[in-house]
This record gives sequence, C-alpha cells and structure tokens, in this order.
Amino acid sequence: MEVEQVEIFEYLRRFVPFKSLPEDVLSALSRQVEIAYFKAGSQILEVGDTVTDIYFVRSGAVEIYRRNGELYNRMSEGGLFAYQSLLIKQKVRFPVKAIEDTLIYFLPESVFRELFDQHEEFADFFEVGDQTRLRQAVSRREDTNELLTSKISTLITREPVVMPNTASVQEAAQRMTEEGVSSLLIIQVEANDPAADESTFIGPKASVSGADGSEHTVCGIITDRDLRTRVVSQGLPFDTQVLEIMSQGLVMINSDEYVFEAMLTMLRTNVHHLPILKKGRPIGVVALSDLVRYESRNSLFVVSSIFRQQTVEELAALQTDVQSSFVRMVNEDANSHMIGSAMAVIGRSFKQRLLELAEETFGPPPIPYCFLALGSMARDEQLIVTDQDNAMILDDSFDPELHDGYFKQLAQFVCDGLAACGYSYCTGDVMATNQQWRQPKKVWEQYFTDWIDSPTAESLLNSNIFFDLDGVWGHTEWADQLQGLISRRARRSQRFLACMARNALNRTPPLGFFKTFVMEQDGQHKKSINLKRRGTAPLADLIRVHALAVGSRATNSFDRLNDVIDAGILPPDRGPDLRDAMEFISTVRIRHQALDIEAEQEPDNNIEPENMSHFERRNLKEAFQILSDAQKFLKFRYQPNRAN
Repeated sequence: MEVEQVEIFEYLRRFVPFKSLPEDVLSALSRQVEIAYFKAGSQILEVGDTVTDIYFVRSGAVEIYRRNGELYNRMSEGGLFAYQSLLIKQKVRFPVKAIEDTLIYFLPESVFRELFDQHEEFADFFEVGDQTRLRQAVSRREDTNELLTSKISTLITREPVVMPNTASVQEAAQRMTEEGVSSLLIIQVEANDPAADESTFIGPKASVSGADGSEHTVCGIITDRDLRTRVVSQGLPFDTQVLEIMSQGLVMINSDEYVFEAMLTMLRTNVHHLPILKKGRPIGVVALSDLVRYESRNSLFVVSSIFRQQTVEELAALQTDVQSSFVRMVNEDANSHMIGSAMAVIGRSFKQRLLELAEETFGPPPIPYCFLALGSMARDEQLIVTDQDNAMILDDSFDPELHDGYFKQLAQFVCDGLAACGYSYCTGDVMATNQQWRQPKKVWEQYFTDWIDSPTAESLLNSNIFFDLDGVWGHTEWADQLQGLISRRARRSQRFLACMARNALNRTPPLGFFKTFVMEQDGQHKKSINLKRRGTAPLADLIRVHALAVGSRATNSFDRLNDVIDAGILPPDRGPDLRDAMEFISTVRIRHQALDIEAEQEPDNNIEPENMSHFERRNLKEAFQILSDAQKFLKFRYQPNRAN
C-alpha cells in the first residue's frame, strides 16, 4: 500500500466498527477512501443534498443541526454521519457544519453496502450503535417510558426456529434461508453432547418437545455470523455438524423481564441474539437490532465511547458524559434499578477497557486470571458517587516470583486508571493492588470458607464486601463458582447468619421518637441525613442476610428480595414493603445527586430536610419505618445476640 493508505488503514483500525473487519477487508477499504478538508465554519452538508458517501471525522469537530437551526448533535474524532440518509435512501435532512478545521474521510456507498451486507458486527454498529438516533430517541420527554414498561415478550414476532445438533451446517444455512431468520436454536438429540453440560448455561435452561413428545434440551445457538466466521472462513466442509460450530454459552432471559433488562444483558454479555423463555420453553429470539427503538442513549452512547478510547487520558475525559448520562436518566424518570444497572454497566466497561489497555501495554498475562467487581457495581446498584472495590483471582498455578510482578503492575494500571475516570481509591484498600486481594482461586475458596465457618469482626466486614462479587474480565466463571460456594455454605451455618444479622443491625435508620429525623451530628455534613449509610446500605445488608439464608445466588438487592419472597420466610406483605422502601430511598438519593450535578456542585449522599419536598419528607419517614421494622424482624429470626 501507499504510505497514505497505510496511514488510513492504521487509523481506521482503531475505531469501531472498522476494528471488527478482517485485515484484508480493511486494507481494501483503505484504498477506496477519499479525503477532504473543511475550514472551521464551512458547510459540509446542506438540506436536500444527495449523499453518496459515509462521512468519518478524521480530526476536528462538526455540528449537526435540525432544519429549524436547533443543535442536534456534535461529533469529534471518530464520529460517523450521513449513513442514515444512505440507509433509508433519502436526501440530507440535517445540515452539517465544521466548527473546527476538520479532516473528513469519505467511504463510498457501494463499499459501505457491501460491508453492511457481509459483516454482521459492522452492520450491528449502524443498526444499533447509532448515537445520533439514540440521542434523539431518549431526549424527548414522554408520558411513559417504554424501556421501563414494555416487557421483552412484546418484541417477539415469531416462534424460534430449532434444529437438532446432528444437522449439518449446510442444512442449517438452508433452513435459515427458508425461514428468513438470522439464528437457529440447537437442541440436543445425542446423549453424549458435551454442550448439555450445566456449566455452559448462563441464566435459565430451556427445553422443547420433539415430534414424538420427548423433551430435548436447548444446547446452543448458531447465527449468520457463526456460519461466516466458523465455517466459510475456516474452510470447513458443509457436512460439519452444527454442534461443532454453535455457541454453547447460552444467555437467555424470561419473557416477563423488561426491555431495558434485555438490553443490559446483551450489553454485559456481548451477545447479539437473546432467546426468550416462558416457563422454561423458548418462545422467540430477540436480536440486537430489535432493540433499536427501545435502547437508551444513556448506557449505549457512553459504553460505545469507552471502547473507542485509546488512552487513560481519553477515558478520563468521559467523566462529563457519564454525569450527563446519569442526569438524563433521572430526568426521564427511570427507576433506581435501571439507573443502578446502567451505571454499573458503564463502570464495568471502564474496567474492561482499562484491562484491554493494560494487556496491550504489559503483554498477555502469564497465567489465566479473573478481575472482580465488588460492592455496588457487582450488585448493579452503582450511582454517580462511588469508589472502586475490586480484586483479582489468579490461576492456581500462580507462582509469586514468576507471575506477581505482572499482575501487580496490571492492577496498579487499572486502579490508577479508574481513579482518573472518577472512581476514587477505596479508603479501606479493597483493591487488586493490595496483595491480600490478588490471590489464586484456591486461596479465595479458603478465604470464604474461613469467613463463614469462623466469623470474626474483620471477616464479617469482608463478607459484606466480597459476597457481592461479579467477574468482569478473564475467567469470569470463577466468580460464579465462588458464588456457588458462598450460597451452599452460608445457608447451612446458623451461627454465621446470626453474626451477619448482628452486623446488619449496626446501621440504623435516621428516625427518632415520633418519627422525627435524626441528623448527623458532626463532620462536613452536620445537620443532614446520609441516605446511603442510613438507608440503602442497611437495606442491602439485611436483604443479603435473608438471601444467604435461602441460598439465593443473586447479587442485585431487588433480585435477592424476589428470591426471599419466593422462599416465604418474611411476614405477609413485608417483602413488597421492603422493595418499595428500597426504591423510594434510592430514588430520593439519585434525584438529589442529579440536582447537585445540574447546580455544578459536588454530588454526595447527604440531604438536608429543608431541601426535601413535603412529599419526600413524608414518604422517607415511612420508608425508614419499614427499614426499622425489618431490622426488628431480622433480630427475631436470626437471634444475633446468641452468636459467639
């Protein structure tokens, strides 16, 4: 290639969606790119122009306007525009102007359409990751929020198409063509199929009835992309059985979950097709493109931006976008579960991108590992005011002299990066930079066993932190295995549960006699109420105790509470009351943090009663009373005073 084409190739490969293209395809694309320079203030596109190219901002910045002159969007390096007009074959509706001296790459329409048709991940970016469309969709204030009120089942348009795992890839391709679908669910008909192993499932399992009435387990899924990348590109014979190329790590959700929960599941697990179950049976498959009109810019816009950044400094510059995302969700009346989940996805994405950059800097890891998120991020309850709690599980082949130098510098890189991105260092040093929390899997298993079997004041504190864990990078199944160990062992130890209950009673709600508020009496936030320390944290603590007692493996407090309610260990109506209390206290906390941000003040967890509305004061008192009653029941059920 010419020097200029090499430069274009190297530049494009840094950005989504071009980084997903094979090198030879990207190389061919680089030879067809044209370049134009626009001075600041010059018009790039006018209303009514015919579009024959996609525009990629190489450097500089542009603004996109509505026809009435209202600013619609602003894009800088790496931004793509004009492809909407190409996709729907319309003339330009939104004019574009350079606000800085700007260099634009032009990608011809014919090349774009070829890439769109042949490369699924490339196409997904334009169908789903369209930042402009997402911004427009969620910036309008609606009377109802479809993300919160629509069940995922409403997106299903047809029953899933299934095939046996003994079918050939050619038969699968023919069936997909005949049915006009982009995916097939694969069912087990061979008893020795390793895909049927329970460890390959994420979430619920599914089965279907055969023609003879027998039951068959859904053991995998294949998509157009699988046929392209695992069959055609690898030169496999067309009589290869689908069980050899299907994706076995099934991610599925139930039909009564909401659209936003499906969106977050797909974001978190990086899948493009999500089977939907009803009573353990698949009733349809939702593709990522099906979620376009439901998806929230608040998470997708920021997450996609995170994975485009190339340095820690660029990641740190996204803090304003994260805050804006948080405020927009609050102003759109999203509930605390959605906001907490979306902010946790953003936090995980920062961790994942920093780990990618760390491995690019230090080289591949010498042994396998798993990076853990702890606390509110693991529970999907993260808000805008948060520190970092993390840890690292290392393979049992770990040799400190050979390996710890690598993992120590990797942990330092990630923790420093998180601090730069707004996730402050943990004051209790619960971070992977602390060698105590950077240990082999067998050591972690011993940690949890000792904490449960021989509880002490220190180990109970550790249990409160580390029992909320989630694998975000590497061998994430190790986190699931530790969760299983906790679930099995804790529910059998009444002494441990009693000790955890006693710990959960240390933080009481801020209510005095006659339901008057009890204020903080010293420190920076004197005469205020800390809604985390006195509200959401003690609620999360007591729900955790009940969840451990019933063997729940959920991490989110609302999900844990559902398991507790199903187990029937609470008095009548106490479970829904706890859910309402958790939601209301969280909502007040969230809304006042958003108000602080809008007022350009440092957000925190404290609120002064005079800054609350009459509605908030009245209902907070009721929520705190529910918490107080729940703590009394905790004391009654687990007898913490008898714990030694």
